[in-house]
Amino acid sequence: MTRFVGAHVDPSDPLEAAGERGAGILQMFLSNPQGWKAPEPRDDAAELRESPVSVIVHSPYLINVCAGNNRIRIPSRKILNDTLQAAEAISADAVVVHGGHVSDDEDPVEGFVRWKKALDQVESDMPIFIENTASGDRAVGREIEMIARLWEVVGDTGVGFCLDTCHAWAAGEPLDGLVDRVMAATGRIDLLHCNGSRDPFDSRRDRHDNLLQGHIPVDQIAEIVRNTTCPVILETPGGASDHIAEIDLVRSYTDGI
Repeated sequence: MTRFVGAHVDPSDPLEAAGERGAGILQMFLSNPQGWKAPEPRDDAAELRESPVSVIVHSPYLINVCAGNNRIRIPSRKILNDTLQAAEAISADAVVVHGGHVSDDEDPVEGFVRWKKALDQVESDMPIFIENTASGDRAVGREIEMIARLWEVVGDTGVGFCLDTCHAWAAGEPLDGLVDRVMAATGRIDLLHCNGSRDPFDSRRDRHDNLLQGHIPVDQIAEIVRNTTCPVILETPGGASDHIAEIDLVRSYTDGI
């Protein structure tokens, strides 16, 4: 994908929201982020397919394909496939999925195997980006060391990686040198979620803040932007005017975006 900067927007009129922000890329949900219901067909599907604005779909938060409980794992696989097919219908670029976690009494290795099985059962060519998570002692996507072990199992499937700055900060991953460590673990960063944090380092709290107002030093965010080449999505609070200022800020960190 061409390197663009944009924001997560309300799905009611995403192209208008992207236009208001001067964004070359947008991210949105296609269904209730807290529900299991499959996405409904969109009236603006043709417009989204034909638009020059790139589209990233964020899958529902409750997806956990590495869960030990099959009442969570099996519906997670289904809604993931439903979301992928809905993303195909609008010619999205990719679907972002949180890494998930295993049960308290399980070895995280079991989660790696379940992720591989879920990817093997995907019924779509839509790219999937696994996103690092902010918390969870049994998470498979929180620590870079654990992500490296996950990639040893799933890396050959072609799955992509989404790096979230707030999640890494909350997880206790130092941001200095973060890009190099992620690249060593996965060999790729396909999307950057560029977010500030409302909480201190290693808080294990996933609460996004604006780039100039949060606890993350802005120079560390700038370093991550400069050291990556992928598209950038803001998931920060506020409306179009807030996002315009932050998009301009991110663009100022490097040339050509």
